[in-house]
Formats: sequence, structure tokens, C-alpha cells
Amino acid sequence: MQRRRAEVVLKLKTPWHDGTTHLVMTPQEFMQRLAALVPRPRLRLIRFHGVLAPNAKLRAQVVPQRPHEHADASELASCEANCAHHRPVRMSWARLLKRVFEIDLEHCPNCGGELKIIAAILEAPVIERILTHLGLQARAPPRAPARGQTLLHAA
Repeated sequence: MQRRRAEVVLKLKTPWHDGTTHLVMTPQEFMQRLAALVPRPRLRLIRFHGVLAPNAKLRAQVVPQRPHEHADASELASCEANCAHHRPVRMSWARLLKRVFEIDLEHCPNCGGELKIIAAILEAPVIERILTHLGLQARAPPRAPARGQTLLHAA
């Protein structure tokens, strides 16, 4: 009994110039062709060639430049409000917290007025003093051991 070889048949959208309408290949050849289409990790998928290339001599004449410093302030203000390239790209951490956890750190919970950051305290002793003064726990609760460790010790 003859064993049949596995094949992958790929139907082309349009026939080639020589009349080929299907490609027949082994599964390994098919996977090689698919793997060639996958980009390397952390590779930019958009590449610019010609005048838009990063080191092109004529790029400065084609790509829009920043507005000149001597431009009218009112023109800049209207451009900043309307132009997409002047809008901030990243959201502030306060807006991210509001979006994810529904914690509004931009408005006062009592009066609804706008809040602003006046300090960022990073020293542990100062943070502990403030928390104990407010009657809150200065230390974080102890962490429980990972669940997987208890199963390993029980076995």
C-alpha cells in the first residue's frame, strides 16, 4: 500500500502570466512561506523610502516644519487647538486612573473644583509620618505567599 504525501494547495486570486492558477507545496514549504511574511519582533512596520526616508536630502522641503518662533501668538493658539500634531499624545496619569479605576483625581470630591498637584513625596519616612498623622496605616499589609508554593510543599 502506497502512503500518500500531504500537500497544501494554494489557489491564486488571479492567474499568473504563464497560466498558473494553483500552487502545490508540502506543509513545510507552506510554513516557510508564511514565516517569511511575519516581521521580526520590535521592528517598525512602516518604512519610508525616497524623499520621506529619514536621511533624505530633500526631506526638509517635503515634511511640514514647526511654526516659526516669530509667528503671531494668536495663530499658534488657533493652530494648537485645531492641529492634530500639536495635541498631546499621552494621557496624564490622573486621566488614566479615572479611565481605568473610576478614581477622579482632577476634581475635588466635595466641591467639584479643579485639583492640581503641589508635591510628589517619595521619601518613605515622610510618607509614614503623614499617614500616621492622618490616622492611617503607615505600612502595607503583609503579602500572602503565592498559591503555587503551598501545593509544592504539600506534595
